[in-house]
Amino acid sequence: MNDEMTQQLAATAERLANAAETLDRVLQKLDSQQEALDAKVDRIVAAVEERPADSDPDRARKLEQRVSELEKTNTELRAQAARMARKTLSPLVTALLSKSGTEPGDRLDPAVVDKTLQSLSVEQRIAVKAEMARAGMID
Repeated sequence: MNDEMTQQLAATAERLANAAETLDRVLQKLDSQQEALDAKVDRIVAAVEERPADSDPDRARKLEQRVSELEKTNTELRAQAARMARKTLSPLVTALLSKSGTEPGDRLDPAVVDKTLQSLSVEQRIAVKAEMARAGMID
């Protein structure tokens, strides 16, 4: 080995040693942060375990009452949404149905619907069938 290679090898070894020291410092810092987090978690767990679950029966009763009120409101809103769903058809769909001799409130046979909508383009058929499905006339 010549002197130049020896110097390069020594420089590389020194850089590796510096990198190892830096890594060691970073690992120590991470360890200390982890220990601090563990201590915080332990304090939180201890605080939660010390507090009795049924310390305030009045609060528990209020929470149960609130839950039942919210469930009732949710049920009412769902019923209202179901009532407000669109049950009418556009004039185009109504005209097509009248040509085939069916009423807008009736359930329709898929074969009859397809035959009635033959004269429309594919996009129009899709739109008409979507409206009819919303109105509850087809599945």
